[in-house]
Amino acid sequence: QVQLVESGGGLVQAGGSLRLSCAASGRTFDTKAMGWFRQAPGKEREFVVAITWTSGRTSYADSVKGRFTISRDSAKNTVYLQMDSQKPEDTAVYYCAVSRAYYRDYSRDVVYDYWGQGTQVTVSS
Repeated sequence: QVQLVESGGGLVQAGGSLRLSCAASGRTFDTKAMGWFRQAPGKEREFVVAITWTSGRTSYADSVKGRFTISRDSAKNTVYLQMDSQKPEDTAVYYCAVSRAYYRDYSRDVVYDYWGQGTQVTVSS
């Protein structure tokens, strides 16, 4: 089992920044990738960004490219999401997730095995 705890959410004005953290504990030795997803009210959960654990290869949704940056600290089993130039449409609950297998595409939520409880991000206009 892997436990994931997100933190760093909150309220920010449009154009502002927030940094989310996701700390993993438990059976973390076979982590292959971590990702961030988000779900806005009335909408389906959508992919934001993912990072492979060994190589650090990243993939971003088009909607956040150039504004969001994912990074990882392997020693701390923690992944970070730096969100800059935020827009009201970034408002959502943000979830981090862990995948224990190798995939070509980490943008699909079905490839993830464990999920955090989510943290609310609200961007005011």
